[in-house]
Amino acid sequence: MTGIIILIVVVLLLVFWAVGIYNKLVSHRNRFKNAFAQIDVQLKRRYDLIPNLVEIAKNYMKHERETLEAVIKARNQAQQAEQKVAGEPGDANAMKSLMGAEQALTGALGRMFALSENYPDLKANQNMMQLSEELSSTENKIAFARQAFNDAVMNYNIFREKFPNIIFANTFGFTHAQQFVIEDAAQREAPKVSF
Repeated sequence: MTGIIILIVVVLLLVFWAVGIYNKLVSHRNRFKNAFAQIDVQLKRRYDLIPNLVEIAKNYMKHERETLEAVIKARNQAQQAEQKVAGEPGDANAMKSLMGAEQALTGALGRMFALSENYPDLKANQNMMQLSEELSSTENKIAFARQAFNDAVMNYNIFREKFPNIIFANTFGFTHAQQFVIEDAAQREAPKVSF
């Protein structure tokens, strides 16, 4: 009888231990999903600001139509990639697609701001200065949110990859999460906005 009680206690302890690991995996996954939601808010703000910037610049930069169209195209691609990631921030392929689209958008914005230096009236436009300040502020918020997301992903991945947690993670579909990093060193900095 004592042997059965000991066996039941051991089984119960193992069940509670497994449930604890599962719950911690869920908690870590929800933390990085919440952290991406913070990036999502800032990216949407950024995507909303860009058409206004392009519209103002279009009035001054009539000969730079190709550059302005490239900015809008890159913005639309980044927005589509962001929507895919927002649905499942743990999807490594969707995250890689977003990282590439964001690199393209940052590059296009950088070219637009570099060309805008040749248009003093555009630089003096009050609306352009205000939108540029808002974009710069948003870029800083994106950087902070991305750092928090990457920290949450790192904590999740570390917990997930420890033994015996990895056994439970693989069994219950807790896959490796991809951090949001900028691959190209030249693209790591936010576009310089100076009006």
